[in-house]
Amino acid sequence: MDLNQRSSGVLLHITSLPGPHGMGDFGPDAYRFVDWLQAAGQRIWQLLPTTPIGPGDSPYQGVSAFAGSQWMVALEPLIAKGWLAQPEVPHFNAEQVNYGEVTPWREQQLRAAAAGFFAKATPADQKAYAAWCESQKSWLDDYALFMAIRSPLNGQPWWTWADGLKRREARAMAQARKDYAAEISFWQFVQWQFDVQIGALKAYANERGVHLMGDLPIFVAHDSADCWSRPDLYSLDENFQTTVVAGVPPDDLGPLGQRWGNPLYRWDKMADENYAWWTARVQRALSQADVFRIDHFRGFAGYYEIPGDSPDAKRGEWKVGPGMALFDAIKKALGPLPIVAEDLGFITDDVHALRDGCGFPGMKILQFGFGAEGDHEFLPHMWPKAAVAYTGTHDNDTVRGWWDAAKPRERAYAGSYLACGEHDVHWAMIRACANSVANMAVYPLQDVLGLGSAHRMNVPGVLGGNWGWRFRWDWLGAEPTRVLGLITAASGRGPFDLLRLPA
Repeated sequence: MDLNQRSSGVLLHITSLPGPHGMGDFGPDAYRFVDWLQAAGQRIWQLLPTTPIGPGDSPYQGVSAFAGSQWMVALEPLIAKGWLAQPEVPHFNAEQVNYGEVTPWREQQLRAAAAGFFAKATPADQKAYAAWCESQKSWLDDYALFMAIRSPLNGQPWWTWADGLKRREARAMAQARKDYAAEISFWQFVQWQFDVQIGALKAYANERGVHLMGDLPIFVAHDSADCWSRPDLYSLDENFQTTVVAGVPPDDLGPLGQRWGNPLYRWDKMADENYAWWTARVQRALSQADVFRIDHFRGFAGYYEIPGDSPDAKRGEWKVGPGMALFDAIKKALGPLPIVAEDLGFITDDVHALRDGCGFPGMKILQFGFGAEGDHEFLPHMWPKAAVAYTGTHDNDTVRGWWDAAKPRERAYAGSYLACGEHDVHWAMIRACANSVANMAVYPLQDVLGLGSAHRMNVPGVLGGNWGWRFRWDWLGAEPTRVLGLITAASGRGPFDLLRLPA
């Protein structure tokens, strides 16, 4: 995808799609959404991370940086193959994912489908499965064994496992592969289907001029297949506990800062291997998306290091990141990198220099623009071309929610700048992003629909109740499609004939 092409798109996670099986997935509704994007003149579908979810159902704390979320695997293709019988579907909430109810039921269906595959798959399907497993073995073998060991232990973290397994001793590993052979095959089957399905969706979207935009968290979870398989690449002690962790220092948003708890990379060890792990990770991301956003890009220039025993982020210090050397190594191996840098938060000159040196566009959030005066960097007339303009992100309130909660001065300034009120502020912000010089513009679907705070995806720092929002097709009527198409066409981001101008 050409990041310099004038384009726009919609931010919607896969799990937020409609569908009969409790959460959005790569089934028919995903293809219907691509059709809707095309009808509205959109060229980008931005997703959140599609890796497995972690604590709090967050897609940013998964057990693998390489695997796909098993919950996104659609059941319809498995039924069509004859591997899964048509299931009896419970009455799931159509507007919210209840992970506690949905995931056990979906796992039951996936296990039944895997059993069906191994019992009666055609020789062609068996060959395709075996070839895929071989092609992905560099990460798949460890991931599948990691998940197989976790299953009977009810998800206990890997550093609590038997000594031979947590230290990956050859005899213990060989015995585990024998003992858990069936379980390993199940997890390999699920990952194969994830790749098959996301590949088919990407091909369908690309044929219709729609590009998938992925999301790559900078850090991995401590309790992950990545840390277990290569503990030497992380700041861990002899008992595999974190010596230092990631986060951000205290600021106006919180006197304690944010202690994320992710283990920090041993950048020196990664440099010794010419950043091979990162190259493999980016290559995997580009196999599933046309472009992707790197979350917390500033951590590559400089990252905040918090002592592992600190309960908050008040104690810590800034350390120098790998900088350009990392991206030079990846670019040398893979060629030009279609990456968007998430450059929000505490940003210093070295972050800007790294972003610009890599040639990556940054992000501009319109909601942030009204707290100061007319020279604020997040106001559209201040944006550069090399940027992705957003009304808000998954971490922000919706535009309507923002308007309702904004300070009177901010709301009055926004109303003056955008010439709008509470009933049309979402369209005014979308129009401002679309009409800006920024090469790309992306709007959360909630803003296209003009929805309030009850429909936001995530409230940072709040545990529980996040990541579950879903929309219904009857909300997405003709008017949002028509208006978004008109704004897109008029601003030169989509097919001009959507305007249907008289001759």
